[in-house]
Amino acid sequence: MKPVDHLAAVRRDSQRIDSAAQGRLDDVVPSCPGWRVADLVWHVGIVQLFWQMVARGDLSGPEAWTEPDRPADDQLLAWFRSGADMAIATLTGLDPERPAWTWGRRHNVGFIRRRVAQETAVHSWDAVTAVSAVEPIEQSTAADGVDEFLDEVLPALSPDLAGPAQTVGLCASDACAEWTIRVGDGAAELTRARGNADATVTATASDLLLMLWGRRPAADLMVDGERAALQRFLARTSF
Repeated sequence: MKPVDHLAAVRRDSQRIDSAAQGRLDDVVPSCPGWRVADLVWHVGIVQLFWQMVARGDLSGPEAWTEPDRPADDQLLAWFRSGADMAIATLTGLDPERPAWTWGRRHNVGFIRRRVAQETAVHSWDAVTAVSAVEPIEQSTAADGVDEFLDEVLPALSPDLAGPAQTVGLCASDACAEWTIRVGDGAAELTRARGNADATVTATASDLLLMLWGRRPAADLMVDGERAALQRFLARTSF
């Protein structure tokens, strides 16, 4: 995805969260145990605020972060809408190559744009699913999210890259995209093509991304090869 696509995704999926939350702030969010919709709105708003401050250079990292007071529920959606607009305006006005702290491989505003888009996309799915019928994550956003997860999130955040290596393939049936990820021996190595794998999962890009983030059971998807190998891989992605 191009940077402009990330910003369009942030706007679209922030609006989806806002619409889903109208009159439903007390609803339970099944995909986020212990959360109400209000908690989800607060979380996404805080994530967007944190990353826009990092992008501007107001924060050098999480150690300098102080969380603001949470608005009352009757003010929460207005706060969320204002914050989303400000995040989009901030990230639109900054060069994607501008240096910034991140926990990923890339340390620039481009990483932040992508991370904010992906965080908002997955939680928009959580919000919509909590209050109405399940809807997929938008195809190009989902495919980009799979790529981000394998290329940035897993290598940076997984505590379990040691141990014997295994290889898993992912095939997005609706997006003409494939990934082969080898995890183990202290590293995660990504190839954006089909390769030899212990297990290969074929599904829509949305279902692949939801599987990686623990929201779609692998048992519901088409798996070729060793399901046990896939389960070992998914255990490594549980942060």
